Amino acid sequence: MHYQITGKQIDIGEALQTHVQSEMSEVFSKYAGRPTDAIIVFSKSGHEYVCEAEVHLSTGLTAQAKGKATEIYAAFDGASEKMEKQLRRYKRRLKDHHRDRSQPVELSDAGSYILASNDESDDQEPNGVNSMIVAEMETKIPSISVGEAVMQMEIADAPVLVFRNEGHSGINVVYRREDGNIGWIDPRNTG
Repeated sequence: MHYQITGKQIDIGEALQTHVQSEMSEVFSKYAGRPTDAIIVFSKSGHEYVCEAEVHLSTGLTAQAKGKATEIYAAFDGASEKMEKQLRRYKRRLKDHHRDRSQPVELSDAGSYILASNDESDDQEPNGVNSMIVAEMETKIPSISVGEAVMQMEIADAPVLVFRNEGHSGINVVYRREDGNIGWIDPRNTG
């Protein structure tokens, strides 16, 4: 298990790092079978401390939690409680599916880009695509079933999830529709 514990423009001491590792290890031993790495970032927003935690599991799930409090330990405790709740729900859903994955989820590399929003009104048609790339990052695309993709999207509370369908190795998308249902896009040619 690899931990990356950092502070954004604040110094975090050895005691806090030890506390974070011991608490997270306890949560992982209860609910997460094979976590691969955890990234915990502390920052300050006004008078509050903010703790953002992200954990990657061998099943392909990325769980994220955020806690805020006036004290740094309390901010971590809030994020830790949210993380524990997410992992508990995930473990319960895995048991409900009666699926025990013997091998870790295969992850493919992909590019992820953030484009600047266009300030033009909806009435005007743009002459060309003039979007400027604001950020360029690397992301991972898991090879999982549709059911696991929906479960991961719901647990991560994400609006959309791109994944490689392990049934036919094609790229698929699941997303939350405006009516609250889940949509699934499978662009493979079935004809």
